[in-house]
Amino acid sequence: MMEMTQTYTPEPGYFKRLSVVDWVYAVALVAAALFALNRFGGFMDYYEKAVLVLAAPTFACLGWHWKPVRSLIALLTVLALSAVALYGGALEMANQKFLLKYLLSSQSAILWMSMLFFLATLFYWIGLIARSETGYSIGSKLCWAAVVFGFTGMLVRWYESYLIGGDVGHIPISNLYEVFVLFCMITALFYLYYEQRYATRQLGPFVLLVISAAVGFLLWYTVSRDASEIQPLVPALQSWWMKIHVPANFIGYGTFSLAAMVAVAYLLKSKGYLMDRLPSLEVLDDVMYKAIAVGFTFFTIATILGALWAAEAWGGYWSWDPKETWALIVWLNYAAWLHMRLMKGLRGQVAAWWAVCGLLVTSFAFLGVNMFLSGLHSYGEL
Repeated sequence: MMEMTQTYTPEPGYFKRLSVVDWVYAVALVAAALFALNRFGGFMDYYEKAVLVLAAPTFACLGWHWKPVRSLIALLTVLALSAVALYGGALEMANQKFLLKYLLSSQSAILWMSMLFFLATLFYWIGLIARSETGYSIGSKLCWAAVVFGFTGMLVRWYESYLIGGDVGHIPISNLYEVFVLFCMITALFYLYYEQRYATRQLGPFVLLVISAAVGFLLWYTVSRDASEIQPLVPALQSWWMKIHVPANFIGYGTFSLAAMVAVAYLLKSKGYLMDRLPSLEVLDDVMYKAIAVGFTFFTIATILGALWAAEAWGGYWSWDPKETWALIVWLNYAAWLHMRLMKGLRGQVAAWWAVCGLLVTSFAFLGVNMFLSGLHSYGEL
């Protein structure tokens, strides 16, 4: 009898699996980066040019891995460039052009973001309580719309700062108002990624609660402190370190917060609540672990970058400033959580309660230090 042999066909390499659309997307990003470098390179230092050049392959890979990023980038490009065209180089156009005044100026776009996040939270909860796929679907679409308006507001605010003056212009991540917007964007994007990755929208009601809380604070802070006004950077923040330290930090804050809200869902299900309305405990545990792992990685990078920045700005890598001390506490908390997870197999309610408590520690490091303590990091007092 003839033996049947099975021929092994290796999977094509990563680049061979890419479609024509993937390559067109990547080429468009490279072309846009080269255009920006040619048009605005004279206003950039070497660091900014390097970031611009590296942004093209970075976002190309991100778009290959997660397809919705392509549409997001394309839409943000159209909206931001439309706002720039409407301004025509004059900041006073914000109150004269209809689309700027009610839609595309930074303040208008961020207000739209705030309203859409509140509505998304409402519809996610309608979906959970009524077991309504329509409610979940509307909530997800509203969340995406909020992300679009939030990033549009940040991009336009960046341009507006330069319209005020070349010495005022800066990336909008320098004060509490701006970083709260950044926090909302990062937390929402990571949630939307996990929503698609695990094919479930049942975590939306929980994650959107922490985003809505941040939006509520943002609106209060805007009204009570007139925080939406663009201010020049204080001398210590006039550094390229800020442009990488702050985003890395807030990826940590955002994913830690997401993990905590997933942990709340885990605790509810493990105690017999919402049993048929939440994903399995295994899925909840996996999302919680992956969110903390990602957050810890970026928070570690941010801490190292912060030490390098401190050495340049203040002459020492570490000064036990309250913000630094609490950042270390946050880092140690999640380092211990991951150690217990990987070395001791930490699972279940103990891990979930630990993640929830971690949110309290993170919140104090993020906001409480600004409220109750003072130190070298005094750039966003209440």
